[in-house]
Amino acid sequence: MDEKTGIKRSRRSRSINTIWISVSIVLAGLYVIFGPLNYPKLGKDSALPNKGHAQSSFRLEHIYRHGIGTYPKMQVLEASSEVIESGKARFSELRTAQEGSDSAANDDIWTSSPHYATENPLDHKFKLSLEPQVLKRMLYRDPAFVESYLDYAHENPHMASKVNLDWIDETVLVPNISDKETVVSLALMSSNAYVKLPHTGDWRNVTGPWNHTENSGHGWDDDGIRGHIFVDDEKDIVVIAIKGTSAQGLTGSGEDETTVNDKINDNLLFSCCCARVSYLWTTVCDCYLKSYTCDETCLEKELRRKDRYYKAVLNIYREVVQRHPSSTIWVTGHSLGGALASLMGRTYGLPVVAFEAPGELLASRRLHLPMPPGYPNYLEGIWHFGNTADPIFMGTCNGASSSCSIGGYAMETSCHTGKQCVFDTVKEKGWHVSLLNHRIHKVIDGVLEAYEAPARCVPPGPCHDCFNWKYVKDSSSKTTSSKSQSSTTITRTTNTITSEPTNTSCVGRNWYGWCTEYGL
Repeated sequence: MDEKTGIKRSRRSRSINTIWISVSIVLAGLYVIFGPLNYPKLGKDSALPNKGHAQSSFRLEHIYRHGIGTYPKMQVLEASSEVIESGKARFSELRTAQEGSDSAANDDIWTSSPHYATENPLDHKFKLSLEPQVLKRMLYRDPAFVESYLDYAHENPHMASKVNLDWIDETVLVPNISDKETVVSLALMSSNAYVKLPHTGDWRNVTGPWNHTENSGHGWDDDGIRGHIFVDDEKDIVVIAIKGTSAQGLTGSGEDETTVNDKINDNLLFSCCCARVSYLWTTVCDCYLKSYTCDETCLEKELRRKDRYYKAVLNIYREVVQRHPSSTIWVTGHSLGGALASLMGRTYGLPVVAFEAPGELLASRRLHLPMPPGYPNYLEGIWHFGNTADPIFMGTCNGASSSCSIGGYAMETSCHTGKQCVFDTVKEKGWHVSLLNHRIHKVIDGVLEAYEAPARCVPPGPCHDCFNWKYVKDSSSKTTSSKSQSSTTITRTTNTITSEPTNTSCVGRNWYGWCTEYGL
């Protein structure tokens, strides 16, 4: 009896174990199938039915500034009542100083439209209309994952093209670009990023201890980029406005704080090869090889350097996501800020509205930004607003006699990602092509406010930048290979009996085992 009882207990135990194993397998299968659908998104889906085609009010909540070069730190300034009041005094001071001035930049402080008149741009309340739209985005958009993929794609572009990323169709809230007030408000947010900040306020360190001896004074502001963060009343939608180019050479481009680094990044992002226009130009990188020939690998490395603006805006986005983990995030900007906003949107699948931005399609390809396979880029949530009298937006501000070249800017690109919303001010208003029409407040007052409705957004036509340039990959290794092949040919011609190597061995591998260097 004891033996039979033991056998029954053993069978019962095995049956229970079998049941648990079966249940575990089923649960694991369900997790694999449905688990990714529960991945935390950057927006609140529950808000979609209630906020579709609604209007929300936004205010400035905080400001990020990211140092570049000598000051590679990042700080954040809360838009407290003290900062807001100081901003009002600063705005009044600047406006009084410019009264009676005939300077072309006289209206660069704020728009002259009475509908948006304010005594303090930092305290202005922006009204934006929203609407739901389906966007195809990466399933996993955590900054750590995305940046690791970009690093891998930069080091191994051919292998990265074979990586199958997970993409989903996701309904998100986007700005209603057919609403005039929404478009004007986003343009005002972009101009808000140019506003000179008060000298008071407690900037809090984000990236580690701050050395006040080394990183104090006006010099820190000369080497960085700034992002103004606006949040709606419900705290579920965040707008990042990125500051554009500051330069005396580009009329009306904003304050003159970050001229040097702005010019470097402009020439790196929007030129064919390191701003190599002629032998008289000083290039911003060493990727130029010979006449109309450029080292593409070198260019990609320059764009991904940590002291470039693209890396800085990714760091700002990372901080905003940590602070608003469940909010929908939009991005906007003017000129260089608009191009950086578009690159950020392409990286993380964010809705973007850019104003008068130079062509950034070439830069997005050089950065190997993720793109859904077989998916045209004009179906992304990126909208470029511009006018035909702006040579920077149209890609015609180049050539030896152009204003951009005279100012030291090689603006050679014209192709945009996303959709283009173009006002034909040359034909409909009789405007002449001029850099004055690139100014953000000329665009707001003379274009966005003057027209009854926003321009219709359409896919861009066929476009190809730098068609007369030749780009080579890793020129150093190709040169070595060419020399070796030439030497072998000479040996065969002279009929010298030599033993040609038939086998090679790998002498260098990267972290995942791919051979990067061969030896005999």
